[in-house]
Amino acid sequence: MILLEETQVADATLPIAELRQHLRLGTGFAEDSLQDPVLGSFLRAAMAAIEGRIGKALLSRRFVLRLNAWRGDRAQPLPVAPVTRIESVTLVDADGAIVATVSADRWRLEEDTYAPVLKARGASLPSIPRDGRVEIRFDSGYGEAFGAIPADLRQAVLLLAAHYYEYRDETTLSQGCMPFGVTSLIARYVPMRMGFGA
Repeated sequence: MILLEETQVADATLPIAELRQHLRLGTGFAEDSLQDPVLGSFLRAAMAAIEGRIGKALLSRRFVLRLNAWRGDRAQPLPVAPVTRIESVTLVDADGAIVATVSADRWRLEEDTYAPVLKARGASLPSIPRDGRVEIRFDSGYGEAFGAIPADLRQAVLLLAAHYYEYRDETTLSQGCMPFGVTSLIARYVPMRMGFGA
């Protein structure tokens, strides 16, 4: 399984002004926008870290999922949520040539907060060519604008970006360090994983 981002969040979509306010940076100076590229990089890092923990895309963008085999005959879970639209399901041969674009009347999207699924409308999903793959293109995210993201996740992004900004010179923090305030804000979005003995 390979998951790729086909589109990225535009710089204009990043809440740089909100982060500047959150950090209480000075305003009214000629150099107000001097730190914008740095603030943007911390926002991108914060969003990536939170998305990695919760398995959700915060801002909308296009993904492509490449699979060599279906997880099940009738259903294929999608690795990121919320999925708003499946653009296409394409079969590709071993040489990378497109064999067929599967008609939308053969599959449907089952929306789910944590685990959206591509489901067969008939008996099964289409057969994947020998040594080939299937490519599922889909749109995922809460919306195009930062305001479309739930309020607690927006606050978590700002807190984590501010944390990265304040400790940008710190080299002794433990790997994967995330402030408690951030972890408590995202806790309800983290998928629960059950195992033996759970």
